[in-house]
Amino acid sequence: MHFTLRQIEVFAAVARQESVSRAAESLSLSQSATSTSLAELERQSGCQLFDRAGKRLCLNALGQQLLPQAVALLDQARAIEDLLNGKSGFGSLAVGATLTIGNYLATLLIGSFMQRHPECRVKLHVHNTAHIVHQIAQHELDLGLIEGDCQHPDLEVQPWIEDELVVFCAPQHPLAGRSEVGLDELTSEAWILREQGSGTRMTFEQAVRHRPGKLNVRLELEHTEAIKRAVESGLGIGCISRLALRDAFRRGSLVPVATPELDLRRQFYFIWHSHKYQTAAMLEFVEQCRALTSGVRRSDEIQLPPIA
Repeated sequence: MHFTLRQIEVFAAVARQESVSRAAESLSLSQSATSTSLAELERQSGCQLFDRAGKRLCLNALGQQLLPQAVALLDQARAIEDLLNGKSGFGSLAVGATLTIGNYLATLLIGSFMQRHPECRVKLHVHNTAHIVHQIAQHELDLGLIEGDCQHPDLEVQPWIEDELVVFCAPQHPLAGRSEVGLDELTSEAWILREQGSGTRMTFEQAVRHRPGKLNVRLELEHTEAIKRAVESGLGIGCISRLALRDAFRRGSLVPVATPELDLRRQFYFIWHSHKYQTAAMLEFVEQCRALTSGVRRSDEIQLPPIA
């Protein structure tokens, strides 16, 4: 075996950053040492791993094959290092969560996880579904918690718990208090929706795909709390997870709109790269997530501390 772990670490960093200088910065190495390490790996193997376009380095076909195995090897090496240093093997964990999960579940889960494993360094990245899927595929995150479907061929997808969206409005809105509202009426309303690429928007678009006309989308916002404030202000009606609306419904600041024609059910999922080495921290965190939702039918039934 002629390569070193340092060379593999440099290779993985350059693959992520697509730049020797940025990779050097991320590894706290000099640019010269980073460039030399990569060149030595290619020289020793007799293989070119990147296509060079100016200052940008892009993985070629062989490099793309190597990257998942390189990342898995580095993960295993870190686990071995932690054990040899007397640690539990819960060295670090990078979790990506979509906004609904990130805002209402992930922080609670991570807080509980870190209380049990204070030696573990946990990072939480909150973005929409499309962004989390991309980060997992690029080996930038260990584990993703997403809402909505994921069809990426390189990712492992496992169901977690059912979730349901709900159409909602301000208490003074004309739709408030109605026994039910049909799709024809909903089409003519002004909507405040999540942005394209979010799991929430994908589920909503699927549910209203048989609408008679074009939706009147007044605002597209990236944050559920901003959507709730806009709807409270009377700017339109919205559609987000019941989990995000539980406390607002309890207070009466927002009210649900009954829409029996719409199927707004969806699933929360765990995702990780299919070539990813599953560390002890990953397995323990997933197990903790499943324990939280054991015996619970839907996300808004999870016992959480109320928000004042």
